[in-house]
Amino acid sequence: MDGWRVLAHKYAAGVRLVSRNGRDLTRRFPELTAAVAELEPPTLILDGEIAVFNRQLISRFEWLRGRPKDDTATPPLLMAFDCLYAHGKDLRERALRVRRNVLEEVVDGQQLVLPARRLADDGLEAWPQVLERGYEGLVGKNEASPYREGRTLSWLKVKQPRYREGERGCEPSRKS
Repeated sequence: MDGWRVLAHKYAAGVRLVSRNGRDLTRRFPELTAAVAELEPPTLILDGEIAVFNRQLISRFEWLRGRPKDDTATPPLLMAFDCLYAHGKDLRERALRVRRNVLEEVVDGQQLVLPARRLADDGLEAWPQVLERGYEGLVGKNEASPYREGRTLSWLKVKQPRYREGERGCEPSRKS
């Protein structure tokens, strides 16, 4: 997925969407702000990415700034990877599998806040799905691991070799 990384904070005073570098995106995405506000827990922190998808459900980074009027696309969606805090409890030390279960319960039935797509648990089974669907790559995570900021040995990001390094958007390179 290629989008803007964000932490969605819900608390008594309202909702804030904050980028990885601390930029407040709340006003830029009012529909997502309202969708997070509608989630049941009174306090919540979700880690995810804001993305827009084309007809083939491939994320298009450039469409976050404005999508073309002649192409069908989703509205901006918050694709949540993780739930760090919910129902008054800090979940960061809990195993990823536990946090993922809480995440799926919290966003169940929501249209604009969705859990990030899961592929097969076995990376050798998941990789052909990445290639077939045209995804940028995959992230493999240890389901027993606690949440840690930044890169850790608990997860591994693998990109498709067909993608050009540094290119924005998730379209395969035309070069072989």
